[in-house]
Amino acid sequence: MGRAFIIVLDSVGIGGAPDADRFFNGDIPDSGANTLAHISAACAAGEAEVGRSGPLHLPNLGRLGLKAAVDLASGDDALGLPDAVDGLWGAATEVSRGKDTPSGHWELAGVPVPWDWHYFHDTEESFPDDVVAEAARLAGTDGILGNCHASGTEIISRLGDAHIRTGKPICYTSADSVFQIAAHEEHFGLERLLELCRGLAPMLHAMKVGRVIARPFVGESGAFERTGNRKDFAIAPPSPTLCDWVQGAGREVYAVGKIGDIFSMRGIDEVRKGDDAALMEHLIDVMAEAGDGSFTFANFVEFDSLYGHRRDVSGYARALEWFDTQVARIEAAMKPGDLILFTADHGNDPTWTGTDHTRERVPVLGMGVGARPIGHVAFVDIAATVAAHLEVPAQGPGRSFL
Repeated sequence: MGRAFIIVLDSVGIGGAPDADRFFNGDIPDSGANTLAHISAACAAGEAEVGRSGPLHLPNLGRLGLKAAVDLASGDDALGLPDAVDGLWGAATEVSRGKDTPSGHWELAGVPVPWDWHYFHDTEESFPDDVVAEAARLAGTDGILGNCHASGTEIISRLGDAHIRTGKPICYTSADSVFQIAAHEEHFGLERLLELCRGLAPMLHAMKVGRVIARPFVGESGAFERTGNRKDFAIAPPSPTLCDWVQGAGREVYAVGKIGDIFSMRGIDEVRKGDDAALMEHLIDVMAEAGDGSFTFANFVEFDSLYGHRRDVSGYARALEWFDTQVARIEAAMKPGDLILFTADHGNDPTWTGTDHTRERVPVLGMGVGARPIGHVAFVDIAATVAAHLEVPAQGPGRSFL
């Protein structure tokens, strides 16, 4: 028995989802979206030259079989990636009725989502009156600011001064099933913001809103900046996940990134947070420290949060190329018996219309079990595979592909 690691490259989809025509960005279906292939095409065409140049350069992920996985998933070509394969590779398909973060991660952990998420569709006056009233009551104010769809950086720039002047929290949403609250760490108070989100979460979770997210910021007028103290209050998974299976067997479970928030800390022993650069250092540290039989679940979110939603092709390509350089460090930190699986939770094609996620299949690339194709698998098969590797009873519907 060795150790197991699932490393999620958040939103790095590879196209080909069979139900993409039922998911939309505005009025445009996601049919044909392909995050990885379209980024590689833009790079090859010289259209992603900000901070980088030339064809997409992913030699380490490429040698694990990323190009072959893209072709398997969608029939598209990941231009510039090597053809040689030296790892486990395949493509995974999601069945949950959402292209959001909790749906993808829960299903990767063996639990498809059995309900439809609630979304706030109106771009202005987005929230029901009872939700607005409860948010104001919990904040101790006579109302809220925002009440709309917005970018987090844009809305604090636009409403930050009014927030400081009135004390009202800034409440906004997006195409995801989320209720986000921005507040100034000093003028409003970080702990007060967290208590507001914690208090409002049960009401929204009962509506099947996936997450209430605290979005603290600092600074003065014209120079507001979000901080790293974001906290997600996520609805709990409907049944035990891979994290619970492993922890229930008496093993350690490490969460790197926002995994703890996504799983409401169920089945998790230790959490390490930060930006993606810091998270990579945390991951390398965990690989040095974690004991035999442990499970580590890591999420690298900036592909999605900084580049996918903002439709920044160059930035997304830079992030992929940076991560690829770190794969060699991850490989060097492996111990005999380790299983490492690289995957994603959904797509977020930066060449696509709109700002929402895109419904796509995701890659499954593995180290530690030799070079082999696994073909098309389900998201839940990843959980079953980790459970089999760790010799932990699986409680979900998946099947191991080892």
